[in-house]
Amino acid sequence: MVKQCSLECSKSQWSDKKALLTQLQRLWDKGALLQESMQESQLFPKRLTFKSPNSKALSNEFESVRQWINDIQKLSGFRIIYKTVKHRVIGENSLPYEAWIDDLDTAIQLLNRQKDRDTFSRLLAQTRQRAPHLIDWIEHYPLKTLSLADVWNKLLDFVLWRQDHPAPGIFLRQVSLPGIDTKFIENHRSILMVLLDHSLSEGQINNHFNGARHFEQRFGFLKKPEGVRFRLFESELAKTLITLQDSDMDITLTAHDFSLLHHQQAFMDSIQRVFITENEINFLTFPAQKNSLIIFGSGYGFDALACAQWLSQKEIIYWGDIDTHGFAILDQLRSKFPHVKSLLMDENTLMAHQTCWGVESKPERRELPRLLVDEQKLYQALLLNKYQQNLRLEQERVNFEYLINALNQSFQRGLI
Repeated sequence: MVKQCSLECSKSQWSDKKALLTQLQRLWDKGALLQESMQESQLFPKRLTFKSPNSKALSNEFESVRQWINDIQKLSGFRIIYKTVKHRVIGENSLPYEAWIDDLDTAIQLLNRQKDRDTFSRLLAQTRQRAPHLIDWIEHYPLKTLSLADVWNKLLDFVLWRQDHPAPGIFLRQVSLPGIDTKFIENHRSILMVLLDHSLSEGQINNHFNGARHFEQRFGFLKKPEGVRFRLFESELAKTLITLQDSDMDITLTAHDFSLLHHQQAFMDSIQRVFITENEINFLTFPAQKNSLIIFGSGYGFDALACAQWLSQKEIIYWGDIDTHGFAILDQLRSKFPHVKSLLMDENTLMAHQTCWGVESKPERRELPRLLVDEQKLYQALLLNKYQQNLRLEQERVNFEYLINALNQSFQRGLI
């Protein structure tokens, strides 16, 4: 039994069909085989790594060696080179020594990738005809191109349309192309950014904007105005903005209009502090505070608020989740407004709500230099799983009476 295992283990170390195909698959996965189809042969004939029995195996495992030779002889597609081996025990034998693939067609057939290569050839021909400037991109990213086969023509349609409209100045919804709607553009904006960057002249790209969320600004389209949603707690103050009688105003303004509120002198004189919370229910139920407004936050996006420089003159209090992302958002907000204070993002709040603890699916793990000492200490404790693995306390789980008491104590102690 032990001898049989030894024979099988040795045999498994010698090259076989699976090992040779694995090498070809690696070439496919790197895109090398599709790249080869675009140019004069630079890869073939290709010698593959080939492991054969050594002298010891020829002596001690000759039956396994003979079976292995028989298996190799049955291989099709691979060109096997043999060499004559003279052995003191078994005499002279012809032993497989090298394995070669002579051409691309053979490699493609062995991997059963004929349909993929035909599809790639079709994409290549379409691109050469319609957008030859993208051929070098395809050569660098052949597998990515192949993965986009179903939409490639539409992507080219949009890229070519944008080339013909150097300053579109319209919303994406207004682009009139067959089969291309706003959803298509939004769903493929990442690859469209890459293709447009490769296709447009430097003067047609606004390099002040990067990333998919700034697609419109980067390529000259109109972007839906960012909005700021906030509540005013005093009806008289609300009347300085709009003529309604509601006592608890829920208002949404564009970022531009929100930034212009400093022109409303009565408003500026009345507002002393601004609360920001990330949870909508907390936003809607936040206890009324004199001379205050509360903003419904937007996660990591504070560009709309950054436009409102008058906020720098007001006290800002941020209430987020007690988890790594909550502290990361607080840190980012302080990059816009360094004087921001945090609310209920402390260890006392965390420990008072142990029955409400949850799990953060994908914790943030980076330095947050703008956290205050106690905030940094709690953030590091979360990173080190001091309390439990990937702990989070969502802000909406904080007891409402606990919130009211915390606000009252903060006012009494002059903390806010």
